Parts: sequence; C-alpha cells; structure tokens
Amino acid sequence: MTADHYFSVRPETKARRRTVRFSAGGREFSLVAAGGVFSAGRLDPGTAVLLRKAPLPDAASRGPFLDLGCGYGPIACVLAACAPEAIVYAVDVNTRALDLVRENAAALGASGRIRTVTPDGVPDGLAFQQIWSNPPIRVGKADLYELLRRWLPRLAPDGEAWLVAGRHLGADSLHGWLVEQGWQVTREASQKGYRVLRVRR
Repeated sequence: MTADHYFSVRPETKARRRTVRFSAGGREFSLVAAGGVFSAGRLDPGTAVLLRKAPLPDAASRGPFLDLGCGYGPIACVLAACAPEAIVYAVDVNTRALDLVRENAAALGASGRIRTVTPDGVPDGLAFQQIWSNPPIRVGKADLYELLRRWLPRLAPDGEAWLVAGRHLGADSLHGWLVEQGWQVTREASQKGYRVLRVRR
C-alpha cells in the first residue's frame, strides 16, 4: 500500500497504463491513463455527467479555457476538440497526470493548444472565458475552498465556470458556499447523484 492520492505531486504508485474510451460532444475519444492519476480505469462518472450536461464550446469559441485538476485530460481534450481555435490550460499538481495530458494532446493533434502546467505555471493576469472542473472534493472543504478562491476570480467578466460534484460529497453545501462568496450559481443539471453547477460573477 502507498500513501498516494490523485492529488499527490509525484505518485509512487506503479504507472500501469490503461486506455479510456468515451464519447462527448458527438465525438469518440481514446485517451491513455495510468495508476496514480484520478480515475485511471475509466471516465469518472462525475466528469461524464459534466461533459454530457454542460454546454460544450463550439468552433467559434476562442477561450482561453481552464481545466482545473485535469487528471489525464478528458475535459481538456474534449474542449480542445470542440473549439479548435481555443487555447486550453490543463492544470494539475500531479506531474504524472500532466505527462499523460501531453501524450493525449499529441494524439489528438492539439499539442500546441493544450498547455499543461502546474498551478504556478499559469501566466499572471490571464483571464479565462470558461473554467471547467470536477474539483478534488476529497481534499477536504478547507483546501477545496482555497482552491476555488484562487481560481474563480480568474474568470473573465463575462466568463463562467462549470463544476460538478456528488450530492453525497457535499455538492449542495458547495453551492451554498459559492453563493455566500458572492457568486451567481445555478444548478444546471442533476444526474446519477451529481450536480452540475454554473458559476458566474
């Protein structure tokens, strides 16, 4: 047993590679995942609900977009495929995850548009048209709220964030906390125990 979590910086878990196949936005995706990265064996159910229920960008979208806590990159890859002119920042603390995103972006032909960076690698002052995240609820409320306090203010004035969280993991309390922080929040969808939240200024 190891003490690894999907939010470990350098996971020690054996990097057993797997292929994750799923459809989103009318396209088929086949991405490489590996042990030590969030939901390495399949597309996480919360992420699947987010990609199915939130409106994906279209070809006219320019971004920039942020995939916060990108894992091996399913959200970043879907955004890049749907909006071929947009820049997508795929952000994670897990270096193995970022390596996988680079590999998946290359296979998708989007290496130049998916920027894989640690949180401190995002350019200062860059405002995002959209932020997408299946946030790491299991880090605990204090760390989760700190994460959102850091990144939600990076939304452009007319931007929006799309978040998904499990009802049993505190989605409704997250909704309430966001409202308390002054954000406009609407529950756009509920499916399979997950809430999809739209967050705006």
